[in-house]
Amino acid sequence: MTIPSYEEMMLPLLAFAGDTKEHSMEEALEFIKKKFNITPEESAILLNSGKQSVVSNRVGWARTYLKKAGLLDSKQRARFNITELGLRVIKENPPKITDRFLMQFPDFQEFQKRHKEKRSVTGGGGDDGKTPLEVLEDSYGTLRSNLADELLSNIAKCSPAFFEKLVVELLVGMGYGGSIADAGQTIGKSGDGGIDGIIKEDKLGLDIVYIQAKRWENPVGAKEIRNFVGALAGQKANKGVFITTASFTKDASSFVQQIQQKVILIDGQLLAQYMIDYDIGVSLEKTYQVKRVDHDYFEI
Repeated sequence: MTIPSYEEMMLPLLAFAGDTKEHSMEEALEFIKKKFNITPEESAILLNSGKQSVVSNRVGWARTYLKKAGLLDSKQRARFNITELGLRVIKENPPKITDRFLMQFPDFQEFQKRHKEKRSVTGGGGDDGKTPLEVLEDSYGTLRSNLADELLSNIAKCSPAFFEKLVVELLVGMGYGGSIADAGQTIGKSGDGGIDGIIKEDKLGLDIVYIQAKRWENPVGAKEIRNFVGALAGQKANKGVFITTASFTKDASSFVQQIQQKVILIDGQLLAQYMIDYDIGVSLEKTYQVKRVDHDYFEI
């Protein structure tokens, strides 16, 4: 069973408040879980941000929309109760409550107008009933995925020397290698039996990480990883990073799980994600800050 949309939650949530008692969001969340038989596994599913569960987010937005329409009210933090208007709606026994249904109420119309929501309110939920935060996170994920593909496309057009420089800047950005100057002296220099270079694991140089960087189009197989591991053994090294713009075969990924040396595989997609995270080859276009009420601030 999939987690119901916030629209599917609105009518049950309003009916739950129909006893005219004041309820907490914790009570509402437990009620919705039981109402829709939401399993513990489904309850544990998080938004992409990892900071809130999907079901909790949707219950919160269901309450928010009902409140914006004037069907619920909140007199205390994280608590709510039904209004006279809400009771009248319950007595009408509507088959469901959707954004379109709520558009009959002037307060909700003003809310929609004020926030200039772009998704349609004429056909039952628009983006598969997702909350605005879910839609925002999905859109961010799409933009990030497209950016990663564009980064790999640009890397493919660059020289091997440029790719080595990119690897240096990324590893230093991630906290390895000390300075750019130090790291630059160790990458692309050795060419020793499958090793492209070495880099400090930390700024003090307490340990060394051996690097293999391949700007390839075809998947990297177990043979190449074995050669790299053999080169590590020749250097009496225990740590290595194999970076490629392509992918790794299942055999290659399986092989690194069976060896004593600690070898990290970074394929093209992961490389691009790291570049985005550490601002390598990308620039900031726009920032959106999603904020919430700091309820502690209002504690008396």
